[in-house]
Amino acid sequence: MRLDKFLAENTGLTRSQATKALRQSAVTINGKIEKSGATKVTAQDEICFEGEVLPWVEAGQYIMFYKPQGYVCSNDDGDYPTIYQFFDYPLNNKLHSAGRLDVDTTGLVLLTDDGQWSHRITSPKHQCEKTYLVTLADPVEDHYQQACAEGILLRGEKMLTKPAKLEILDDYNVNLTISEGRYHQVKRMFAALGNKVVGLHRWKIGHIELDEQLQEGEFRSLTEDEINYF
Repeated sequence: MRLDKFLAENTGLTRSQATKALRQSAVTINGKIEKSGATKVTAQDEICFEGEVLPWVEAGQYIMFYKPQGYVCSNDDGDYPTIYQFFDYPLNNKLHSAGRLDVDTTGLVLLTDDGQWSHRITSPKHQCEKTYLVTLADPVEDHYQQACAEGILLRGEKMLTKPAKLEILDDYNVNLTISEGRYHQVKRMFAALGNKVVGLHRWKIGHIELDEQLQEGEFRSLTEDEINYF
């Protein structure tokens, strides 16, 4: 990789600012001042900017994250903190979420720097299934399973939801598996059924389940099998 590109990706500098920093002798490679942005660097080089070693983050990051309540999946939000604050720079600058969760929803979020991989999860044509633990304000009614399987007409829409699988756990809790991602879909489905969602937790995407060893706010790299699933 060119040095100026590395600097831009790992410091937040623009290419022109990186070039200026190089001219000002602010960058060293393996202890020696380097002024040329065209210099090739690798993960084996120790690259310092203004005396601080810059970490080398390889391309191809695939991460499972346990999202807590109260955080958004966007990079910047004026009202709520973002999930990217759980990741150190420059990793947090490279990742994007393959599908988002609402601010009050907890659970599994997959993050990557691989756009094609995330597209296979989020693209409607792939119909990737997501499973949620749903806690309801009022007791589950007998007709919910059939209604979800047949499709539900959401308020303000003209097409039924795609068939969904509902597993009743107890009077107030169900597992719901959907294969599309309409705006606030799970909450709107139960609103259409005359109930209200008071707790929402995503624990599965495709065949990938949220690791039971993770606590809220923690993350781990995906295994090779998990990555290759999509």
